[in-house]
Amino acid sequence: MLYDEAYLARTEQMVRAHLPDWGLPPDAALQLLSISENATFRAIDGAHDMVVRVYRPGYHAAAEIRSELAWIEALRADAVVPTPAIIPTRDGRLLNEVSADGAPRRLAAFAFVPGIEPQEGADLPHWFARLGGFHARLHAHAKGWRRPEGFTRKVWDFDSMLGERPLWGDFRAALGLDAPGRALLERTALALKDRLAPLRAPESFGLIHADLRLANLLADGDSLTLIDFDDCGVSWFLYDFASAVSFMEHSPLVPALKEAWAEGYRARAPLPADADAQLDVFVMLRRMLLTAWVASHAETPTAQAMGPAYTAGTLALAEDFLTRRG
Repeated sequence: MLYDEAYLARTEQMVRAHLPDWGLPPDAALQLLSISENATFRAIDGAHDMVVRVYRPGYHAAAEIRSELAWIEALRADAVVPTPAIIPTRDGRLLNEVSADGAPRRLAAFAFVPGIEPQEGADLPHWFARLGGFHARLHAHAKGWRRPEGFTRKVWDFDSMLGERPLWGDFRAALGLDAPGRALLERTALALKDRLAPLRAPESFGLIHADLRLANLLADGDSLTLIDFDDCGVSWFLYDFASAVSFMEHSPLVPALKEAWAEGYRARAPLPADADAQLDVFVMLRRMLLTAWVASHAETPTAQAMGPAYTAGTLALAEDFLTRRG
């Protein structure tokens, strides 16, 4: 298990040891904020208030992380969307590469931004309309941005999600999955592959955030800040909506959220005529991907909160998806 107590204690010690790289003392106040793909800490010392992300070993190469940070810097320079500033080390590095336990570790620091994730309820469509507009702006920027030399990010396509090279594990290993359930998900994966094949056109496939779920949105009054570009990569632009409804794909709110998101998006850019149907495909794709992620990241609090019940919900959604498709 990667993120057990002993590992997190060693990680905190490592972060403390390297806080001086950003000008903070090792005894600064340090709080673990989240454990997901990465471990994230908040460090405070006087006027210094920042978030340190410790990248999960073995997931992203250094060139991938530098590419993520390059896009964030470009988005801030072009005032595309509100997202926290990257805080360089005292010697000017955006990515801090260190050694711990004899292994390379990678860290990046960001300015702390106040806010809480939008809550499920009556106000959520309002935030999704805002998010649709932000996604339209991100997509427009990605289409026109000249990427720096060496830019590389993961490609989120069928093969890397549910196919031959799954980045987050095999959906067939889902928690609590039995043989009939596995057969149902395999049929669903084949249907998704069939539906996705004609959608990979240059105008619909490009650099996206890929993970603007509620936990990666900070609402403060009427302001909304986008965080955590760790999963940004090359994928279908409309997949961004599916990421936004992560872990609540079964909620009765989703149709209203989809409508609000599309309205916000269309206020800035057109959507395909069949966008409504495409969004349903991407929501099912994302749900199956997350079902695999829950199984392969069982040590994380998010996965533990989901458990086998999430798999059961995936089966219900898959049955409905195949019924409507037929």
